[in-house]
Amino acid sequence: MANKESRLVYSTDAGRIIETQSPQAIETDSTVRIRRETKGRKGKGVTTVSGIGLAEADLKTLAKQLKQKCSTGGTVKDGVIEIQGDHREKLKTELEKLGHTVKLAGG
Repeated sequence: MANKESRLVYSTDAGRIIETQSPQAIETDSTVRIRRETKGRKGKGVTTVSGIGLAEADLKTLAKQLKQKCSTGGTVKDGVIEIQGDHREKLKTELEKLGHTVKLAGG
């Protein structure tokens, strides 16, 4: 390891060994996970899409397409797409059309 800031991360859940500079492990099992979250948002729900292995610019382009399909707002934060409201089923069908393996996670 050339950089002191990076550390080796290993996931036993069908993941790969990767080097990261983030203290959090990155999902690398090629499954896109869609969750509905309300924590820390004053009761307002958002749908989060994580596990998409795209560059930041491509992720923003995909987020724009998904926001247009759902007719709502959203953003990209730390490699996770956040769409305002509960649009899990719409997002699942749209991402499957694009060839991603999608899994609905959480409640």
